[in-house]
Amino acid sequence: MKKLIITLSLLAVVLSLSSQNFFREEFSKEKKYVIMLNPTAGNIGVVKFLLDKGILDVDLKQVEFVGVYHSSQEYDFSKAAEHIEKNSLTAFHLYQVRGALAEETVYRENGCSDDFRKIFRNSVGVIFFGGQDIPPALYGEENWYSETTDPGRHLFEVSFLFHLLGSTRNASFTPLLSENPAYMVTGFCLGLQSMNVAAGGTLYQDIPAQLYNSFKPETHVLISRNNLHRNYWQNIRDDDDFMGINLHPVSFTDNLFFGKTVKVSRKIKPLVYSSHHQAIKDVAPGFSVTAVSDDGKIVEGIYHNKYPNVFSVQFHPEVSALYEDRALVKFAPDDKPATLHSMLDKKSLKFHLKYWEHISDVINKGNRQ
Repeated sequence: MKKLIITLSLLAVVLSLSSQNFFREEFSKEKKYVIMLNPTAGNIGVVKFLLDKGILDVDLKQVEFVGVYHSSQEYDFSKAAEHIEKNSLTAFHLYQVRGALAEETVYRENGCSDDFRKIFRNSVGVIFFGGQDIPPALYGEENWYSETTDPGRHLFEVSFLFHLLGSTRNASFTPLLSENPAYMVTGFCLGLQSMNVAAGGTLYQDIPAQLYNSFKPETHVLISRNNLHRNYWQNIRDDDDFMGINLHPVSFTDNLFFGKTVKVSRKIKPLVYSSHHQAIKDVAPGFSVTAVSDDGKIVEGIYHNKYPNVFSVQFHPEVSALYEDRALVKFAPDDKPATLHSMLDKKSLKFHLKYWEHISDVINKGNRQ
């Protein structure tokens, strides 16, 4: 019996590892592959939800998803492999990159470069998800307020974005998108921050401290609610109903990304889902700002001036609770609990759906190199 258990355990390990070698094995050259960075079981579940609801409306006869990650990351991606197998997610695959990567090689050819090229040339776009703080050394600063829990992830994702877009940090490097300028690169929250850092920008390491001179939750909550980007009440009061995020309005700039490209009225101020304490300080060269916070201090969206399908937002349009009723939550102690979905007005919900409609259109029209 003991031998059987050991055998089954070894078999599970072998199957898990083999399922993470997608681009090393035979794969269909007829499919359109969308790359997902940091493909945790949770992130795979998010994309599956969006697909099931038709929010991400792509041709699943043609489009499949490949989760890409680096071997140094903290997350156990065998959990993602098990999630895919258990739920028979035949349109989802995994690929582990194993090349050497260090802080000093992020912005140049490195042990991952060949994999980056292979991934890019066999896909139509890539999505970068949210997460924890980027090491400030990657944008030339000392660490004042950042908490980096998975440095391997940040080195990998920032270097991948550098390879895709190029950067003022190494102006002689030829970006991969020069081969396929219509390739899609998009991201949410950390995804926007990583994109900005990779291309040569910088970050505020803590919004309350650096922009509002506030250094503790008790004074953070005195900032206008429209200008809070996470919920600090949960750090003050003991209440299970508090949401860790904030729904707050954003405003669109004169840039035509929202309006002409994503076809929504630029006069509206949609509510968006935010959970972050860092934000863009210096916008990377080559990018324009598409949206800002209510007081204009926080960059909420960026768009590349050269590559038409490179864009990102500071908020989270992917969260399932925005699109259907889930748990009852509240922001402040005196609020009446409600679902996040019910807190969105019709214009805000329409904005989110139109944003995903644009992403869907870009994927459906996309072509590999």
